[in-house]
Amino acid sequence: MKKVELVFVPTPGAGHFVPAVEFAKSLIHTDERFSVTILYMLSSPSPNAELYNKSLFASETHLHFIDLPPVDPPPSHLLHKSVDLYAVLFFESFTPHIRKAIAHLMSNPDSPPLAGLVLDFFCLPLVGMANELGLPSYLFLTTGAGLLGLMLYLPTRHAQISTELDVSDLDLELPSFANPVPVRVLPEGVTNKHGGYATYIELAQRLREVKGIIVNTFAELESYAVESFADGQTPPVYTVGPVLDLGGQAHCDRVDRDKIMEWLDAQPESSVVFLCFGSMGVIGEDQVRETALGLERSSGQRFLWALRLPEPVGKLAGHPDRTKLTEILPDGFLDRTGERGMICGWAPQMEVLAHKSIGGFVSHCGWNSILESLWNSVPVATWPLFAVVKELGLAVEMRQNYREDGGDVVMAEEIEGAVRGVMGADSMVRKKVEAIGEMSRRAVMNGGSSSNSCRRLIADIIDHSH
Repeated sequence: MKKVELVFVPTPGAGHFVPAVEFAKSLIHTDERFSVTILYMLSSPSPNAELYNKSLFASETHLHFIDLPPVDPPPSHLLHKSVDLYAVLFFESFTPHIRKAIAHLMSNPDSPPLAGLVLDFFCLPLVGMANELGLPSYLFLTTGAGLLGLMLYLPTRHAQISTELDVSDLDLELPSFANPVPVRVLPEGVTNKHGGYATYIELAQRLREVKGIIVNTFAELESYAVESFADGQTPPVYTVGPVLDLGGQAHCDRVDRDKIMEWLDAQPESSVVFLCFGSMGVIGEDQVRETALGLERSSGQRFLWALRLPEPVGKLAGHPDRTKLTEILPDGFLDRTGERGMICGWAPQMEVLAHKSIGGFVSHCGWNSILESLWNSVPVATWPLFAVVKELGLAVEMRQNYREDGGDVVMAEEIEGAVRGVMGADSMVRKKVEAIGEMSRRAVMNGGSSSNSCRRLIADIIDHSH
C-alpha cells in the first residue's frame, strides 16, 4: 500500500489553524495511507495553541508539526492601510523557510513521497513555489462557499473594470448567490484602495492554478453555490464540512471551563442566550454598553456573556475584572443581573453551544461560529452576514448603526430584538436551524455528502501524486 504525505500551510489564527488541523486529522483517520506535516507560522505566543499542539502530538502518530523560524513583520503602517495586504506580505515572508522545510521532507529517505501542499487562502501565493517544486497545490478554504464564489467572480469583473468596488455600486449578480449581493456586506478588502483590492485580485487569480478547492461547508447548506462551481472552468470543489474541533482541545483553560459549565448546569433547559464575538472576542466600550442595555431590556433573560475588553498593545485580552466592568457597564448592571447572568473572559464555545441550557447565540459571526451553532441546532443572531441571514435564512440579523466617526455599533434595541428573536421557541429560524443541524451531522457520517466528497478528494490526491 502506497504511503503519501501532505504538507499543510495554515495561517496561525485560531479560525484558520484549528479547522486546518482538524481536517488533517480527518484525512488521516479516513485513509491510513496518509500522513500530514503542518508548517506552523508562529506570529505571537499563544498558550492555548501550544497546549492544543502538544495534545495532538500525544494522540496523532501520523500528524507532525514543524515550527518555522520567526520572521520580521512588514512595516506597521501597512497594517493601517490594508489588513489583507499586510497578512499576505507577512505570510509570504515565510517562503524561504517553507521551501527549506519542504526540500528537507522531499530529500528525506524516511519520509513518504509528498503528494502536495494544502494552502490557506492567504497563502495562495505559495502556488508558484509549489509549481517550481513540481508539487500539486490544494486550497483549504475555512470560510463558506460564498467567499469562493466571490473570488471566482473578481477576475472576470477586473478584466472589465480594473478598479476596486465601491459601497455605492449596484448590488452584484454573483453566479454563486441566488440573490443580488450588496457591496457593503463583502469583505472590506474588495473596496480597499490601498492594497486590499489588489491583494484580493492576486489571490483570486491564483485560485485557478490549484488542483482542487477544499471548502469547510456541506452541500446541503450551500447547494446553490456548490452547483454553480460545476462550470467546467473552476478546479474541482470538495465540500468536506463541517470541520469542527468537537473535543474543544483548542481551548484548554480548565478552571474557567469548569466554572462556566457548573453555572450552565444550574440553568433550565434552553433558557440561556450565549453572547460571544469570535476567537478574537474583543469589542469596544460603546458596544459593551449597548449590549448590556439590550440584555437588561430583554425581560429577565438569562445570559452567558464571553466578554474581552481591549488591552494595551502587547497585552493579551483576558478575563475582565469587576472594577473594569463596573467602569464601562451601565450603573448597577452587575448587581441587577447577577442572579440571571454570568460574564466570563473566555468560554469553550463548542461545548457551551452543545449544553442543554443554551437556547440562542448572539455573535459577530465568523464561519466557524456559524457551523458550530448549526451543528448544535442553536439559532444565532448576527451582525449582517449576508450568506447566512439573507441567502440561507438561518440567522436573525442585527443592524449596525454607522457613525460619522467611521465606527459602528449595534444599538440596545437591536440587541433586545435579536435576543427575543433567537430565544423564541416557535421562530421559523429555529425550525430551519434544527433541520439543517441534523443535515450537518449526517453530512460527515459514512455515506454522507461530505464524507463522500472527502473520499473523492483522497482518490484525486493519490491520482495526482503519480
